[in-house]
Amino acid sequence: MSTPVDRTVDKQDTAGAGPAPDGPDLAQPNRISHPLRPGRWLAAGVTALVLVWFGWTIAVNPNLHWDIVVAYQFDRVILEGLWVTIQLTVASMLIGVVLGVVVALMQISSSRILRTGAMAYVWFFRGTPLLVQLIFWFNIALIFPEVGLGVPFGGPKLVTWETNALITGFVAALLGLSINEGAYMSEIVRAGLRAVDPGQQEAAAALGMSRSKIMQRVVLPQAMRIIVPPTGNQFISMLKTTSLVSVIAGADLLTVAQRLYLTNFEVIALLIVASIWYLVLTTVASVGQHYLERRFSRGFGTTASGTLRGRIGRNLRLTGSAR
Repeated sequence: MSTPVDRTVDKQDTAGAGPAPDGPDLAQPNRISHPLRPGRWLAAGVTALVLVWFGWTIAVNPNLHWDIVVAYQFDRVILEGLWVTIQLTVASMLIGVVLGVVVALMQISSSRILRTGAMAYVWFFRGTPLLVQLIFWFNIALIFPEVGLGVPFGGPKLVTWETNALITGFVAALLGLSINEGAYMSEIVRAGLRAVDPGQQEAAAALGMSRSKIMQRVVLPQAMRIIVPPTGNQFISMLKTTSLVSVIAGADLLTVAQRLYLTNFEVIALLIVASIWYLVLTTVASVGQHYLERRFSRGFGTTASGTLRGRIGRNLRLTGSAR
């Protein structure tokens, strides 16, 4: 009888088997060597030195009166002006966005009358300075002493109001800012709508969807990723543009700061107080804009490229470890 052959494999020998002595160690990750860049280090050092010097000069300058800045930073009058600035910014942007959407839809309409009216609106309010528009709205009573509701073209009026009592500084500021913003927002919205492939609209129409449903479910969701970033920039710009309201006594942040330094002559200190609050507001708005852009850019742009880079990196690590 033949003796059975022992086919057992020595697991210890198999586990201890390594790569060939002459072959490269493929399991070791690739190392990328970066060349030295003395120019970059020099520029970074000079920049850091300038920033430190500037900060130190600002901090120790006795003419800035930091004690006045601290005393007025949370003053009741300053906070009231800050609240007016926030109200003007939010309300003007909301009205401006609504006007922008309406005018943008008029611009892409098949009606020549609607297109002409939209083009005239954008042409006029983008072509005249915002400061001139604010002053115009504040002095609108010189043209129309009374405003009311009634039959047009010289007919009887049912209700009338005095324009000076109706158009206050805040109302004039709101009208000027929002109507001017609507002209700019219309161009932003129109660009976003035009960026959507017309073939998708044709396909949706072939499925029997109405024009309003196509706009809501097909066009707008794709256009938002183009509309949101410049809209965020417009919002941040609006925060700072509200300072122009000070010329018509709109009771905003800069207006109340000016009233205070006209009484105590602390011009620079009160301007620093207003600037700090403007920086805080723009910083908060910038953070919100960042998250909105990331929300509406899913699947596009940097988010998609970041996912692709992550996948490539994981694949390379897995390949190296397998070898």
